[in-house]
Amino acid sequence: MGTKLNNRKTRHVTMTLFSDNVVLLGVISIIIIAVASYGLFFLLQYDNERNIRESIFQQELDRQIKSTNSISQHIGSDLRYITSVLQDLADSVYLQNENLSGDKVDKIVDEKFRQLNSVTKVDGLLITDKDGIINVHKASKGLKSFVNIDISSRDYIKQTKSNLQSVYSNGFTGIDGKYRIAITYPIVSLADGHYIGTAIADLPTIDFFKTYGNVENINSQFLVAFDTIGNLLAVGASKDLVGKDFFGNETQGFINHNKILNNLTLSLLAGKKGYALYDYGRGERLNTDSPILVGTKPVYFLQVVTPTDRVYTTINSVLFSESVKMFSLLTGTTAAIIVIVFLLRKWYSMLQNEVRKRTQDLNESNKKLMIANESLKKKDEAQNQFINIAAHELRTPIQPILNAIYLLQSANLKSEKRPQYLDIIRRNTEKLGRLAEDILDVTRIESNTLKLTIERLNLYDLILNTIEEYKKNIQFIYKELMINYESAVQSIIINGDKLRLGQVLFILLDNAGKFTKSGSILVTTQTKSNTIQIMVKDTGSGIDPEILPHLFTKFVTRSDRGTGLGLFIAKNIIEAHGGIIWAENSPQHQGAIFFFTLPLANNVVDKDGNENGKL
Repeated sequence: MGTKLNNRKTRHVTMTLFSDNVVLLGVISIIIIAVASYGLFFLLQYDNERNIRESIFQQELDRQIKSTNSISQHIGSDLRYITSVLQDLADSVYLQNENLSGDKVDKIVDEKFRQLNSVTKVDGLLITDKDGIINVHKASKGLKSFVNIDISSRDYIKQTKSNLQSVYSNGFTGIDGKYRIAITYPIVSLADGHYIGTAIADLPTIDFFKTYGNVENINSQFLVAFDTIGNLLAVGASKDLVGKDFFGNETQGFINHNKILNNLTLSLLAGKKGYALYDYGRGERLNTDSPILVGTKPVYFLQVVTPTDRVYTTINSVLFSESVKMFSLLTGTTAAIIVIVFLLRKWYSMLQNEVRKRTQDLNESNKKLMIANESLKKKDEAQNQFINIAAHELRTPIQPILNAIYLLQSANLKSEKRPQYLDIIRRNTEKLGRLAEDILDVTRIESNTLKLTIERLNLYDLILNTIEEYKKNIQFIYKELMINYESAVQSIIINGDKLRLGQVLFILLDNAGKFTKSGSILVTTQTKSNTIQIMVKDTGSGIDPEILPHLFTKFVTRSDRGTGLGLFIAKNIIEAHGGIIWAENSPQHQGAIFFFTLPLANNVVDKDGNENGKL
């Protein structure tokens, strides 16, 4: 009897131990499975984050390369403009007659100085004689003018006199101690070709390059500019480095002799574009560079530098949020494992739900990336479309110009036909000019360098003059097009840029003309509170409903001619004046109506068109 009892106790202990071992094995298995699952989950999450970072970095790199090329082309365009103004000055009658000073020369120098500063930053315009003596020096307000100073020893004077060509100088310290570059143009007699002197534009390097980007703050994207021998003309990393040789001890000490940056800069100074990632002790940087060309010749060199922590600013907040979620998930899972033996089914259900949730989040993230990629593709398609349109628009006026020139050279040309052919050349040349100016305007708008020259003006007169100018342009094209202007008053005083507002009116008239051709265009003005509303209404084909929501964006057009830039430019000009612009189809289903508003000046216009109030 005692033996049986002992056997039962032994079997019970054995079964208990077996049961405990099974539970322990189950718990260990669950822990192993949980650890393995979360390890895999972390690996996938890490891989996903890495892919997102790489994708965003590549997008930022592509954007920065395009931005660098755009800024470089913009600077090159402005340098060519400065050269053309200097050429106009050198070819003027007074300088050609070797009158290098006097009231008349001062007047034309003042005019050219204002003309240059309307586009970029120039703080000095000089004329020297053949011996390098300064005869005239127009300086910015607050700066001292220097005359009768001999600067013949300067390299850019020697090069200009020797080669009789325009020179883009390396950096130098001016008489007043300010670091500058100089652009020169030789004054050469058009009669016999002898050297008379030199026209010079002085550009303060920091202020000049500041118009194209940041050159003062190392903690955000900044510009670095070099001359042809590696001197720093502007550098956002430190103003103290301006004027220093990049490969000199001071600059090399600042960048800790970073080999990657040195090799990139050597390649740039050799005229090659490139990019690199590096860290010289002040955080990782993304550097893209491009030579600044005038024609095909590199005259200066540009780098755009971005701290990579700013590249990842957007994604880091998302990744931080995901990490917080992950930590919360781990905390909850750990607590669940403690009671897992008792709540296996519930734990399994929770895990399934969480996996589905994470999968859904990943799918949504991938979907967002696909949408972003699709958006980039659409932008590329729009850009390619613009290139095709621009190429077509360039060819369209060139052929009539060539035909008119050929006919003008014909021996059988009747004298009464000559003005007609000359008018063809004029109109198509102006069309080419407007196309080039539209492209430059878009570049200025997107780089936030579009400048307005605000003055007090009568909008009534501006509208009349613009209509008359447009009528002259279309008199041989749209012979059956009528244009009328209706206004209750003849004095509408506003503060605005006369040239830019005239450009907006011309764009709207030309847009109406393209879609009307034979019919009428009506322009009206109506005072509403402290604003004036201008309406341009036509009897043409109206606006395609498909493009109406995107009418004022770039490259949107249904016309058989035009680049699709005009309404985009008009919108930005009006908004820069504090107004708004919109369009709609005529309620009578005939034609389109464009409206825009502008703030009135602090004046009251009475019924007779008289102006009252403060100036």
